[in-house]
Amino acid sequence: MRYILLLFFFVCVQLCFAQVKPVVTATVKIPQALCIQCKNRLEYQVKRLDGVIEFVVNYRKGEARLKFLTDRTDIEQVKTMISNTGYDADDVLANADAYKRLPISCKKLADKGGHKY
Repeated sequence: MRYILLLFFFVCVQLCFAQVKPVVTATVKIPQALCIQCKNRLEYQVKRLDGVIEFVVNYRKGEARLKFLTDRTDIEQVKTMISNTGYDADDVLANADAYKRLPISCKKLADKGGHKY
């Protein structure tokens, strides 16, 4: 009887550890996000994704650091959300319609926009 209870205990412990969600930390280059408005807009949109634990934009460097659960989302979905917000993310170009809705100050210099320092 003691061995059966001990075996049952070890099976329960294994099941508890099997449910640990793997968390991944990544960095995404967002060269166009260079002001506080860009930071707030991106953080608001990306944090809405299921599985994103943390998303922090460093607008001085033009990059974002994020933590996400790999069983709920992946880095490509995060880049797509950044693109749908109107910004380039690493190799994913900004969605044209979303880019048009950005304020002129948050657009690229080639489009007569740009951040003024």
